[in-house]
Amino acid sequence: MKNPILRGFCPDPSIIKVKGDYYIATSTFEWWPGVRLFHSTDLEHWEQIASPLRRTSQMDLRGVPCGGGIWAPCLSYDGEWFYLVYTIVTTKKGPNYNTHNYVVRTKDIRGDWSDPVCLNSVGFDPSLFHDTDGRKYLINMVNGFKGIMVTEYDADKGKLVGSPHRVYRGTGRRCTEGPHMYHIGDYYYILTAEGGTGYTHCETVARSKNIYGPYEVMPGEVLITADEADDRVDKPELYKCGHADILKLDDGRWVLVFLCSRSVLSEDGKMYSTLGRETAIEEIIWDNDGWPRLKCGGILPRRYIETDISLTGKASASMNDTQVMPTASIGYDSFCSDRLPDIYVSPRISYEDKISLSARKGYLRMYGRESLDSLIDVSLIAVRQKEHEAVASVRLEFAPEYEEQAAGIVYIYDALNYYLLAVTGGRSVYDDTDDGYDDKGLPLQDEKNRPRRRLRLIHSDMGVITDLTEGLDIPDGTVELKIETGKDRRITFYYNSISLPVYGSMDKINDEYCRGFTGAQFGLHVQDMTGYGAYADFEPLLISYTDEG
Repeated sequence: MKNPILRGFCPDPSIIKVKGDYYIATSTFEWWPGVRLFHSTDLEHWEQIASPLRRTSQMDLRGVPCGGGIWAPCLSYDGEWFYLVYTIVTTKKGPNYNTHNYVVRTKDIRGDWSDPVCLNSVGFDPSLFHDTDGRKYLINMVNGFKGIMVTEYDADKGKLVGSPHRVYRGTGRRCTEGPHMYHIGDYYYILTAEGGTGYTHCETVARSKNIYGPYEVMPGEVLITADEADDRVDKPELYKCGHADILKLDDGRWVLVFLCSRSVLSEDGKMYSTLGRETAIEEIIWDNDGWPRLKCGGILPRRYIETDISLTGKASASMNDTQVMPTASIGYDSFCSDRLPDIYVSPRISYEDKISLSARKGYLRMYGRESLDSLIDVSLIAVRQKEHEAVASVRLEFAPEYEEQAAGIVYIYDALNYYLLAVTGGRSVYDDTDDGYDDKGLPLQDEKNRPRRRLRLIHSDMGVITDLTEGLDIPDGTVELKIETGKDRRITFYYNSISLPVYGSMDKINDEYCRGFTGAQFGLHVQDMTGYGAYADFEPLLISYTDEG
């Protein structure tokens, strides 16, 4: 088996098993719909299925900051109901983290989920623990990393009951978060992420015979980590490992899913995580004293798992399968169905009222809204990047009137950091209303000599926007736009198979530079800052990857 099992922007995994089916939920932050949900029958091949959070009544993310939104969902099942608890983070500055925790549920994991019940707002990373006696408890960290809190939850009443109890403060490695609780044998076990979600990230374990403690820390403290500070000789192939969840299989074995990063060393001597934090798996065993340990020994994660922990069975196979074939060209939908596949996301709000798959058969028609740096209403659909070496291309038709209207392909981390290769109009909307001079004070060209369309390469670097091309005049007609990312971390841009004489840098699109939690994505975007109803017709987005193993 090869790690990561979920590639590109799939952090904070929560796993359950129901009969012969496995499900993992991961964080989405400011991207809509909320919470990515994956299904497998063998723990190795995963298919993305419909999100539990796809209605505005379940989450309103308009205006949330980059890196805010949906944090660390927990998926659980009590034999009748599937539950999902999640946090909506509306601010994350200094000590002022406004974090609101909710729960939704359903009896059909692929169907509609309920409207949310608000639980509390005292911290993030909530999980719902179903005890062996049928009682349920909300487990969450306390804002300021002040420990882990346990509060009983009454599912029939749909609310927390009784007083909250702070039961555990962590090992002292700082940033105690991401708690999951299990009742195994005589003990209650708490698995927590510590060290922060960067390169000192780790997963620690504590236990008690009483749910409210006191909890003793496991000898050695750490279950898994890639922390450079720990004693080892070789550099890891997976970094940032932690925020884990465990699951018992039918044959008695146990597995651990955890977030990781395939970070790379750049020429500037810094580590960068362009693909964001991903999901990996390891097998665990229980030692003679009843503590969980990696079966492979030690505390380091592995890219390749020699012991086959996948299960015999029919693998989930679909166009949304997360595994990547070498140099495979992946078409994300033919645009011939009545809805986009589940792999597409948009920032903060649904894309449904901005697109049409019926206006022109085989094309996606997208109507322009606000610019990419908006936190409110952007016309963008995106898919996460799964390997560092990738080529994304699209053909589109677009007849803009003004330069405030744009359509093209984007390589994006968030609203502050992106490269947009786009077709725009050749003049500003203000040129029709001024005194005959452009915004530089120069006389306007005659109408017949004005360029109708231009190609622009726009870079937003921590919110500072630069036009890297200053506008290249292009003729009418269908255009093909392409973005290529490579081993040298250079980003190359193409117009009709011709490379542009300017380049971008992957060192500007990653967790470390952007100070975020998500990952790089390729997307299709239409902007209309005039409000005049401009739209573009896109052929299917094609992405090819070179498999890194």
